[in-house]
Amino acid sequence: MPAAPASTASAVPSARSTRPVARLRELLVHPGFGKLLTVRLAAQWGDGVFQAALGGLVLFSPEREADPVMVALGLATVLLPYSIVGPFAGALLDRWDRRRVLVVAGALRGVLTLLTAGVVLAGVSGPALYLGALATIGVSRFIQAGLSAALPHVVVDEHLIGANSLVTTAGAVAAAIGAGCAIGLRGLIGPYDTDAAWTTAVAAVGSVLIVLVATRIPRGSLGPDERREAAQALRAVASGLADGFRAARAAPGVLGAFGAVAAHRLAFGITTLVVLLLMRNSLTDVGPLKAGIAGLGEVVAAVAAGLGVAAVVTPWLTARVGRTVTIRIMLVLAAVALLGLGLPMTLPTILAGSFVLGLVGQAIKLCSDAAVQTEVGDATRGRVFSLSDTTFNVTYVASVAGAAFLAPRSGRSPLLLALAAGIYLLGLVIHELALRAGARHPDEPGDQGGTQASAPSATVASTAPSPSVSTSSTSQRPDGSPDEDR
Repeated sequence: MPAAPASTASAVPSARSTRPVARLRELLVHPGFGKLLTVRLAAQWGDGVFQAALGGLVLFSPEREADPVMVALGLATVLLPYSIVGPFAGALLDRWDRRRVLVVAGALRGVLTLLTAGVVLAGVSGPALYLGALATIGVSRFIQAGLSAALPHVVVDEHLIGANSLVTTAGAVAAAIGAGCAIGLRGLIGPYDTDAAWTTAVAAVGSVLIVLVATRIPRGSLGPDERREAAQALRAVASGLADGFRAARAAPGVLGAFGAVAAHRLAFGITTLVVLLLMRNSLTDVGPLKAGIAGLGEVVAAVAAGLGVAAVVTPWLTARVGRTVTIRIMLVLAAVALLGLGLPMTLPTILAGSFVLGLVGQAIKLCSDAAVQTEVGDATRGRVFSLSDTTFNVTYVASVAGAAFLAPRSGRSPLLLALAAGIYLLGLVIHELALRAGARHPDEPGDQGGTQASAPSATVASTAPSPSVSTSSTSQRPDGSPDEDR
């Protein structure tokens, strides 16, 4: 019998694809997916170690004070590289062999990690330290964007939600584990700046694993499907943000999801600053619950637990109510959690609230990634992912910076938490407006590589797609409109 069209296969998930164990077995049938998952785990574990090691220099070193402005500066150092490198990464990932990007960027990241550790060991601070951190984390942007853009080449459309759930959530948990490893090593080695050099150097282990695994991926198997000449690639670098914006604007589901994720990043930036200041300057131990850097580790663990639950809940929920309703539920849940669990500002409620925000943020991000992978063509997918990372990290840094001038040194600010809850509700409004605007203009032409009809193919029903399974990851309903709720 002929294979079902893509819209049919993806609109009604099979019973086994909704079960976590069966879904994992289906995804791991194709060796390319297992390699991408391994690269993701190694990369984000290394990022967690590196960022936590350097974050400790600013936040919890005995040589330094940790006022709100210093916290904002430390977080900006960690996140601004994503914003600066994003447009360039997206344009080049749509022109360069993504497998080669993983190999080269992984090796370069390892070298920069060790150089930054040497700067810390020498006791150098100021611009040299920040430059090393900026360069190292900036190179990681290529790895993360490349992994997201390559995923549809090893997973069929009907399994993208499950694949995103597993890969993104497992990677985030790996980053949390890496941060926990850094905190533990910092406690064993010593609290001073030079001691942090050895913890920073450990992050290079992740880079070694990236290179070892990426070299085993066949050349050209991760896309892009179409290459362009060098002069065109240079022009694409200069217009990467504009290209990504046009492609995202042509897909209402993508634009609406971006509004939801941006709201989460804004609110999460505010709550991050508040929690860091509370742990540093206000809270004290409550039984087994700790304050200070140990308490920060417990918060990271609570967020990681929320990420793990999101890996199971999100595919199940989207299969039943759709991606749009899932985003609505999560935005409302986050606002309620901030008001109910955030405002008391005690250790138990902070941990509970951190769990909920971890769940909410990951669920929204999974829906956003699936929107990009299904509604944006391969020709511009890398730029759209980089645009999203650029925008979301800029909003995160901006929210932390703005909150730094409003937050008291103690961190006890009900006003800031109420503001964060209001931002989640504002994100709900923006999400709805974007979808309605798209419904009013359903026939607006997309940008290059945007939504386009795809003929039914037997590859849709396969659980082991070829390396180039989708020249366009877009799925369609029978009437030709994009299947937004997958």
